[in-house]
Amino acid sequence: MERLNVLITAASRRVPLVRAFQAALQTPSRRGRVIVTDVNPMSPAVHVADRWYHVPLATAPDYIDAIAGICDAEGIGLIVPTIDDELEVFGKAASWFRSRRIAVAVSPEVTSRICNDKLETCSYLRGFGIRAAASCLAADVPAFSRFPLFIKPRFGRGGVGAFPIYNRKDLAFFTEYVDTPIVQEYLDGPEFTIDLLCDFANRVISIVPRERVVVRSGVTDRGRTVRDESLIALAEDTASVLPFCGAVNIQCRVVDGHPTVFEINPRFSGGIPLTIAAGANFPAYLVDLALGRPVRPRIGKFKDGLWMTNYEASIFVEGAAVSAAGRTPPLVMGDVA
Repeated sequence: MERLNVLITAASRRVPLVRAFQAALQTPSRRGRVIVTDVNPMSPAVHVADRWYHVPLATAPDYIDAIAGICDAEGIGLIVPTIDDELEVFGKAASWFRSRRIAVAVSPEVTSRICNDKLETCSYLRGFGIRAAASCLAADVPAFSRFPLFIKPRFGRGGVGAFPIYNRKDLAFFTEYVDTPIVQEYLDGPEFTIDLLCDFANRVISIVPRERVVVRSGVTDRGRTVRDESLIALAEDTASVLPFCGAVNIQCRVVDGHPTVFEINPRFSGGIPLTIAAGANFPAYLVDLALGRPVRPRIGKFKDGLWMTNYEASIFVEGAAVSAAGRTPPLVMGDVA
């Protein structure tokens, strides 16, 4: 039995992800703890993790120093970044952490830079002949464009600021309303997220497509796994031109039978519990990889047609128990009607 402590950064509401890593570290062959960081002591994941630390924002100049200090104090062997803002930062620092025998489940800095830029993502993929949404700056929309179109922030997440536009009046309004807007072709078809996991040598380990049947606030509320060869092939093609490491989620729509990418997030998706439940245990695979154990590719090996339907749950914390960094207070879980 080997021990490995995992650090999940910016844990926020990612309670299922924290629990999945805890489960992966409580087996006969693996032992360890899950430490999290956050800027807010009332974030739910803080009260589920084995220990937590308050840290500065990922944009702060001393962010990596703060993470390194936690790694030293807690004997961390694997770091799992979770938000777009820190992916390039960790991508740049990954080799430094590796020299300290700490694996970072993050894609190379250049990959995260491309994926964080929704305009560049689609342009890059199309340059390699991979189907991706035609995209341009809002100011460059051709006068002869056919509506509807879709407008969104060039840099953003969670579906915030994304709107369909049906005419020139809409275009003029939302160009002013949306921050750094880009315009994409309107993809009228079922939406999918393809969960992808790559090892530390950028080799694809697992691919699980999921249909996003009901989406709320950018996260899958109801969905199902789908074993579709065209979606699996799209993920493989994408990984062949963009080096990935760790968890990635590729978002696409299927139009006239052809999946078309509209954005990529090189991090864990909000719908990852469905992928794990379907038999593709990304946290366990990452733990084994960080321990230096071989993990063979298992592309397409998951339970097809498994549905997930989400509900809200709450954590109740005594006022005095909202404690200083490094201590996790007692908690009570409850459903929200």
